[in-house]
Amino acid sequence: MNIFDLYTDYLQITPGLATATGLSSILDKAVSHDQVTRMLANHESDSKALWRTVKSLVREHEHIDGCLIFDDTILHKPHTDENEVICWHYDHATGKSVKGINLLTTFYYSQNSEQPLKIPVAFDIIAKYSYCEIKSKSEVCKSPVTKNELMRKQILQSLKNQIKFSYVLADSWYSSGENMKFIHQRKKYFIFDLKSNRLATLGDRNKPNWTNISQLDLQAFKPVRVWLKDVELPILLIKQVFINKDNSTGIRYLATNNLDLTSEDFLNIYKKRWSIEEYHKSFKQNTSITKSPTKTVKTQCTHIFAAIVSYTKLERYKFSTKLNHFALKSKLFLNAAKAAFRELELIKQQHAEFESSCMLA
Repeated sequence: MNIFDLYTDYLQITPGLATATGLSSILDKAVSHDQVTRMLANHESDSKALWRTVKSLVREHEHIDGCLIFDDTILHKPHTDENEVICWHYDHATGKSVKGINLLTTFYYSQNSEQPLKIPVAFDIIAKYSYCEIKSKSEVCKSPVTKNELMRKQILQSLKNQIKFSYVLADSWYSSGENMKFIHQRKKYFIFDLKSNRLATLGDRNKPNWTNISQLDLQAFKPVRVWLKDVELPILLIKQVFINKDNSTGIRYLATNNLDLTSEDFLNIYKKRWSIEEYHKSFKQNTSITKSPTKTVKTQCTHIFAAIVSYTKLERYKFSTKLNHFALKSKLFLNAAKAAFRELELIKQQHAEFESSCMLA
């Protein structure tokens, strides 16, 4: 009996905390809670294990025009004891530091059929360690590697795994000159969001007039070649203007090393980056990723890995059922509610029979 496989299924159906006791109860004690706990403490739970899980699905759906998409998210754990993976991170969504797990993912988007494949192919849980800083002589908590370094490592691993892709997509956090040159040297394209204060010039790089890109004379939706101060290769830049939900006007600057892209290409390719936000939403709501009471770093990491694998199962089912992850989850819960209602009817019947027998007595 594959306990890890049972656990990843369990994460899709449990409405509350995902516990070893809960899984054992659902299985009528066929697996003890101690067996589940030992599995969490010993199961391999890294990117290599994830690749073995998703490789066949990637091979079935990959396409040379596929994209690697990078982003990180914070899994809020406000009531769990701190350790090297559950610690404080700055949350851009709330504008403040929050306690939780910071997860960086290489997300693969490919479409060679009616439905696109949207699946994680590598990940890192950001670990922070306490040490004494020499200059300030104060204790700080910091990761020994940056998320940009982890991103480059994950790109190398994707190349080693021979995943078919042409583009790397990411927001401004990952748009460093070093990342651009790294991707360009490996004969891949990137499309990155840039901050408005990034320095660039429209003229000769040897006689530059470095200016914030927000101050450049750019027409909306018209790609133009520029030089970025920290990148020694020509860049195609586009200014996108859009309307936010509150009807305010937003501006986005996108940069690529593919000098042949049209405005439509920019829009169609970069909008695929949104799929990683859908991924974050799905595993947070559909795989109980934040609902584990595990206490040790190892069991916490295994639970995170199990939730990611649980997401990949939903992605597999998507192709056969033609249902998205949330529709699949709703179907499971609807059938569970129907079964509970039938069970309640039996209980009510038994209760009525009991009261009847009491009255006769």
